[in-house]
Amino acid sequence: MVVLKPSGLLSQPGRGPELQDSLISRMQRHEPGLHLVHRLDRDTSGLILLARSKDSLRRCGELFARRRVSKLYEAEVAGRLQGSGRIENRLARLQRDPPRYGPHPEGRPAVTLWRTHALLKLSTKLWMRPITGRSHQLRSHLAELGHPILGDAIYGLNAVGPLRLHARALALPHPFTGGRLRVCSPGWG
Repeated sequence: MVVLKPSGLLSQPGRGPELQDSLISRMQRHEPGLHLVHRLDRDTSGLILLARSKDSLRRCGELFARRRVSKLYEAEVAGRLQGSGRIENRLARLQRDPPRYGPHPEGRPAVTLWRTHALLKLSTKLWMRPITGRSHQLRSHLAELGHPILGDAIYGLNAVGPLRLHARALALPHPFTGGRLRVCSPGWG
């Protein structure tokens, strides 16, 4: 099952009673056997994959582990960034509260492909494809380029409004039949 997560909602419950509301807890009220296959940051909107059984969860997890799932994100970043590129480094958590990730020689490999979608007056809309799936990967990589995602209170400066990061599409082989699946959501403007 693929669902559209709004910005501001946790993918799964956090620590403490005030962080129990989440996408998976809401979905499990209607279908108790659901499991998260992957997560999105609280402030990232977009498509998220859920499994209806343990077998489905295992199979989908294997697809992610073998990098057979393609994810496409849309972001609006500060400044004008033209063309396309590849960002590759090693990411590690540099700060705990709030969590902040960045380049570190002992971090885990992280790779992001990007290309310009539209140049606006003071910002740029990008298409982004994470090859790896590290925490805060897209946010950290764009901040490292000097073009933080608009609305990013952790990696940007003077963040105003919601985080402009949206998980726009997922493509993967069906976990049981192997047939190609592609799911797209509308963007946010």
